[in-house]
Amino acid sequence: MPCFICETCGTQFAERASPPPHCPICEDERQYVGWNGQRWTTHDELAQRHQLRIEEDAGLLGIGIDGDFAIPQRALLLPTGAGHLMWECVSLVTDAALAALKARGGVDRIVISHPHFYSAMVEWSDALGGIPILLHEADRQWVQRPSDRIEFWRGDALRLSDDVTLLRVGGHFDGSTALHWKDGPRDGGALFPGDALQVVLDRRHVTFMYSYPNYIPMKTRDVHAMRALLDGFDLADVYGFTWGRNILGNGRAAVDASFERHLAAVAA
Repeated sequence: MPCFICETCGTQFAERASPPPHCPICEDERQYVGWNGQRWTTHDELAQRHQLRIEEDAGLLGIGIDGDFAIPQRALLLPTGAGHLMWECVSLVTDAALAALKARGGVDRIVISHPHFYSAMVEWSDALGGIPILLHEADRQWVQRPSDRIEFWRGDALRLSDDVTLLRVGGHFDGSTALHWKDGPRDGGALFPGDALQVVLDRRHVTFMYSYPNYIPMKTRDVHAMRALLDGFDLADVYGFTWGRNILGNGRAAVDASFERHLAAVAA
């Protein structure tokens, strides 16, 4: 039986004979049902319509779906002290992408920031030899294709190695996770925040939204909590959720200025 994929958010669901009656991810106020109604595809159908874009993004191997499909996130391969991590995920797996990952040493674990990017995480795990998928426990309810390879972590911080720490920054989703990589990929360290701190188009700031497509701001108390959690982490760079949406250099100053700007704006 196929594992249907939502056309609007890219989430893959568990095996079933017919498409699910609805997509809980899209019906949530942080996302939306497509203007033409709920539509479904399968991995095989998606592979016939789209290819993967496989190329460097600011020194890291990136993988994303080429063309207009769902949310335009890209996954990144992070060669860290915690192993080779696939940060984020997409809805399509191809032989070319698997070969590119293998050529760089493979993938030891998939780590995903929040439910909008769960996409075809189990499909990827299968293709990569059944590697574990690490998600925050607070977002367990949003998993649409359960698997015994999914590992849930708890708390506000999880140290994967001397140079990699996961931080439950919350705000966007209860379990929204940022990854801090102290030793790379460039000098000064980097933050990979998913959508919890989204790099904006000027690439000099980040912003804080509960819903990006529906323009619902993040609660002020969540922004304050995020700021306190990130305090003390050195970061030269901030890698955003999609191609080129990165702050390269002065990342700590950019994040601090963005907290100040946001909190001043919502208090005015």
